Amino acid sequence: MDRLTEMEAFATVVDQGGFTDAARKMGISKSAVSKHVSSLEARLGARLLNRTTRRVSPTEIGLAYYDRARRVLNDAGEADALVTSMQSAPSGLLRISVATDFGVNHLSPVLGDFLQEFPDITVNMVLNNRFVELISEGFDMAVRIGELEDSTLRARKLTETSKKMIASPAYFERYGRPARIDDLNEHKLLHYSNAANGAVWKLTAPSGEKRQVRTAGWLTVNDGQSLLNACIGGLGIAYLPSFLYADALRKGLVEEAIPDLPTETQGIYAVYPPGRFTQPKVRAFIDFLVEAFAEKGPDTW
Repeated sequence: MDRLTEMEAFATVVDQGGFTDAARKMGISKSAVSKHVSSLEARLGARLLNRTTRRVSPTEIGLAYYDRARRVLNDAGEADALVTSMQSAPSGLLRISVATDFGVNHLSPVLGDFLQEFPDITVNMVLNNRFVELISEGFDMAVRIGELEDSTLRARKLTETSKKMIASPAYFERYGRPARIDDLNEHKLLHYSNAANGAVWKLTAPSGEKRQVRTAGWLTVNDGQSLLNACIGGLGIAYLPSFLYADALRKGLVEEAIPDLPTETQGIYAVYPPGRFTQPKVRAFIDFLVEAFAEKGPDTW
């Protein structure tokens, strides 16, 4: 007899507390369930169930076997679900969390193409500047920038962005331009309050030495676009990703504070709940973003 069917019959008898209810649960006859369990006991050479006229219960050996058998059956069920899922067309509601600046500038422009390609998916994109709890808050995935906190979430890198310290020409004219990292202690810094490192800037000196700048900020904001606006307005130096400042830099509205420093990079990731397989709608969107960002090229970021 089929080993998995024997296991399923035995585990169902234990779950249902008897052969009659197990037969009803499995949709087969009571005698068939009994035959499967008897075959399993004969193959193992052990009695797994105590049978009386009133009740059925697992023996000590049967209880130990039940725990392992149930795991095997659950794994087999997940394997079947994986195949079914991978063959089904992506569909349903996709809830995404993304930082406001990145969502407005880079996700919104490509959503139309995604929805055209996958018409059975509907998207609810929530723009915010905090790390949401995906599972408890009902999100299917999030796009996060920078170092990922230790987490049970799964992650896939979509692309990366460079970071530079920038300020307006007017600021440099008024306060001077820092020549080295230590000079930042004498300048007005603008901080992003939602950054994982808080008010700490991680920089690399021309020598390759890793440095940290902990100077208190003159202005702290939880929105990257607001920091860029403050830079353009001459309020101070900000440390921002290039997807925010690139256009302003090309137009001459901001300049790099210390051009000699090596460029720092940050990863941009899709994060999603753990599991043995990924929902088709989530997998479809992540694959789409990887391709869309690759087509834009590194100069975009």
